[in-house]
Amino acid sequence: MDATRIDVQVQLSSGFAKSEFNIIGLADRAVKESAERILNVLAALNIALPPKKLTVNLSPADVEKSGSHFDLPILCGILCAIGILPEEKLSQYLILGEVGLNGAIVKTDAVLPAGVWAKRNDLGLICPGPQGGEARLSGHDDILAPFHVLELINHFNGTSPLTLPDAVSGTDGPQQHTIDMSDVHGQAAAKRALEIAAAGGHAMLMVGPPGSGKTMLASRLPTIMPEMTAEEILETSIIYSIAGQLDNKSLMSSRPFRSVHHTSSPVALAGGSSDARPGEISLAHNGVLFLDELPEFNRATLEILRQPMESGKILISRARRNATYPARFQLIAAMNPCPCGHLGNATLSCSRAPRCAEAYQNKISGPLLDRIDLHVDVDAVNPWEMNKDNGTPRETSAQIRARVVAARNRQIARQGHVNATLDGPELEQFAPLTDELTNFLNAAAEKMGMSARGYNRIKRLARTIADLRGATDIEMSDLAEALSYRPINRGKYGVK
Repeated sequence: MDATRIDVQVQLSSGFAKSEFNIIGLADRAVKESAERILNVLAALNIALPPKKLTVNLSPADVEKSGSHFDLPILCGILCAIGILPEEKLSQYLILGEVGLNGAIVKTDAVLPAGVWAKRNDLGLICPGPQGGEARLSGHDDILAPFHVLELINHFNGTSPLTLPDAVSGTDGPQQHTIDMSDVHGQAAAKRALEIAAAGGHAMLMVGPPGSGKTMLASRLPTIMPEMTAEEILETSIIYSIAGQLDNKSLMSSRPFRSVHHTSSPVALAGGSSDARPGEISLAHNGVLFLDELPEFNRATLEILRQPMESGKILISRARRNATYPARFQLIAAMNPCPCGHLGNATLSCSRAPRCAEAYQNKISGPLLDRIDLHVDVDAVNPWEMNKDNGTPRETSAQIRARVVAARNRQIARQGHVNATLDGPELEQFAPLTDELTNFLNAAAEKMGMSARGYNRIKRLARTIADLRGATDIEMSDLAEALSYRPINRGKYGVK
C-alpha cells in the first residue's frame, strides 16, 4: 500500500481588515469544508484569529487530498502559527483526525497504517481518542490520543499531559466458527477438492444444480484453513483499517470470507472511487473471495480478477491518484450448469438444453477459467442420504484442518510459501517429475488442449496432493488426480 506524507504549512499575511481563511492545494470538498469547521471550533474555544489572511498549503501540491482527517493537522498548523502550540514539537508527529464543531476529535479511517508508517519513520502519532487502542496495535509507543482539542493544547502546555492509550489484546482471539464440515451430507468428492484447495491455496470452481450444497461447502472453507500468521494478521488489519471496517478493539485474526453479489460493480470488486479505497479482492487478502452464480457477473467485472490472481496485488489508477493494495485471495466460485440449473435432469431440465447451457457457460472467459486449478462437479444430494445414519460420523473441520495444516507446514518449510504461487525455477525445483510422469503429463496436456499455464497448474496441484499424503515426491496417482480436476470442456455435461 502506497503512502505519501502530506505537510500542512500555515502562513499569516498582514494588510487585511479581517481574518480570511484559504486552503490551497489539490483538495476535495471535504478538505475545503475544513475551513468552516475549524473556524467554528476556534470560536467555540474562544480563540480569536488575528486580522490577517490565513493561508493553509497542503504539500505536495500535485497529490490530491481527500477526507475529513485533514481537520486536525490543519487546526494544529493554525494553532502553531498563532503561538498556542509549539511548532518544533508538533513537527515530530504524524497527525490525523476529524474535528467536530465543538472541538471533539472524532474517528477517522486508516489509523492503524498511520501508526505503522509513523513508527517506521521515527515520528510520533496524534490520532482521535476513540482510536488510541487501534493505533497501539501497530506496536508504536509514542502516541497521543486526545478526545478534544483542549486536551491536546493542555498536553503541550504542560498543564495536563496525555498518557499512552491503553493497549488492547491485539486480536479477537482464536478463530471461532459456528459452522462445521460435518454439517455437509455426502459430497465426498467436493470435500476432497476443498481440502486440496485449502492445503495449497488453489482457486476452485464448483458446478452443480441448485441446492446441491455449493454455497454451504464454500462457506466452510475458512474452518479448515490454517490460523493466520502475525504478518498476515497485520496486513489484513491494515486493509480493513483503510476501508474503515476495523474494530478498534482488535486486529483481524480470522481469515476473511467475502461473499460478493453478482450485481457488484467493477469498482466494488477491484476498489477505487475518488479516494482509491480497497475493494473486495483486497478485503479478501489472506482469505477467501467467494463468487456465487459466476456467469451472472458482468464479464468486464470478472476480467478484473485475472491480473491479481497472478500477481497477488491490484493497482488502482485514477486521474490524480494511484494506490497499490495486496490481493492474495483464494478464489472459490460456484455456478449452475445452465440458467435453470437442471441440465442433465430429465425431470426438471428445460427444452432448450444443451444450447442454453453453452451460452450460459460461455459468459465466463477462457483465460479466467484457465486460472482456476480445481473444476469440481457437485451433484444433487439424494434425498435418502439426507437422514441416513450408517454409524460412521462425518469428518469435522478440525480433523480436516489438521491434515491441511500439516501439508501447509511442509510447503512453508520447503519453499517458504504455498504451492499455488510456485512458478518458474521454483516449480522445477520443488515439483519435479520423473521421465515417466513427464511423458504422461505431456500426452494428457496435448489431448486436452492444455495451455502452458494450465500445464504448470497441474504440477502445482499434484505437488499439493503429494503434500497431503506426506510424500516427498510426486507419484502417478497424484498427477492423475490433479488432471481429473482439469476438464477437457467446461462441464461434465458435454458442453463444448
